[in-house]
Amino acid sequence: MKVVVIGGTGLIGTALVARLAGHGHEAVPAAPSTGVNTLTGEGLKEVLRGADVVVDVSNSPSFADDDVMAFFTTSTRNIVEAAKDAGAGHYVALSVVGTDRQPGVGYFRAKLAQEELITTAGLPFSIVRATQFFEFAGGIADTSTTDGVVRLPGAGVQPMAAAEVSAAVGRTAAGTPVGGVTEVAGPEVFGLDEWVRRVLTARSDPREVVTDPAAPYFGAVPGPEDLLPGPGAQLAETTLATWLTRS
Repeated sequence: MKVVVIGGTGLIGTALVARLAGHGHEAVPAAPSTGVNTLTGEGLKEVLRGADVVVDVSNSPSFADDDVMAFFTTSTRNIVEAAKDAGAGHYVALSVVGTDRQPGVGYFRAKLAQEELITTAGLPFSIVRATQFFEFAGGIADTSTTDGVVRLPGAGVQPMAAAEVSAAVGRTAAGTPVGGVTEVAGPEVFGLDEWVRRVLTARSDPREVVTDPAAPYFGAVPGPEDLLPGPGAQLAETTLATWLTRS
């Protein structure tokens, strides 16, 4: 199949393109660096011509509430129209576990708006909601640091390796449209504070991680299970300890 990967030069997209190509598909990365701009529509119709599947793993360059909403709604509308014109038979998008449970988080509101645009577009679709990536622990620590101290709530998280996120999206893209949401998650549950603390310790990062039930996560305080997947989630195999050893 011809599979066009929007955001195909990023963390997930690069691995996804390589994985799909390794399984014999024509995997085409689409990003501003390849001449495709989903916000303006530049190059979008051309790259989707003859596509069997379009996969969107792109991300907003700004996480400010208005910016991220504008990015995902504008980009998705443009991709939908181009996918329809191209006759694509499957629209796959990567989203986040908990988007429907955290209305106070601007990023989650934007992802939910993206999901709604896809589900009402009239195209066969699959949405893959993933939990936090192991790779994001350092960034979460940075945004939660004040005066050298990391403050995070103990809300449950079930993080996973980015490589296994790309694998899950790849399996979905090569399969039959789900017509709904699939959740993927790591094999272990941690407190958000505990997870980040373990990563910083493994990296000899001297910052103290303080458990603060009132500390926000991307602008809102999550409930104990708001960031956890449901009981039917597909579980990855790589544990945090294994990932830390490899990384």
